[in-house]
Amino acid sequence: MSREGEVQTAATELVAAFASNDTARYFACFSEEATFVFHTLERPLLSRREYFTLWQQWQAEGFAVLGCRSSNAHVSIQGDIAIFIHDVATHLRTGGDELHLSERETIVFRYDGARWLACHEHLSAPSTS
Repeated sequence: MSREGEVQTAATELVAAFASNDTARYFACFSEEATFVFHTLERPLLSRREYFTLWQQWQAEGFAVLGCRSSNAHVSIQGDIAIFIHDVATHLRTGGDELHLSERETIVFRYDGARWLACHEHLSAPSTS
């Protein structure tokens, strides 16, 4: 399989784990030192542990992922780093409300010698123009 194919497979696994609300499988897709920038938060999350702690808090408040679809994916390999960009349509439950979100996401993967792990995720609202 090509390196682009390997990254696409890693990204597909990450999205599938998120879409199925499988916390353990989802967080296993990230390196421990991964960072996260979400347009819905006022500050970056500077580690997988920090994001996991927030995720658990969200779940205690009724958060659940009900589905997620990736489209318009593009992979750029730059040595042992890969940049994966895509559009993402997410169906969430927060408290008693269900939300359907359309966002754009960049996930940076790093090859650790055995597999591609996500080391940075940036989620943004798509442009209105």
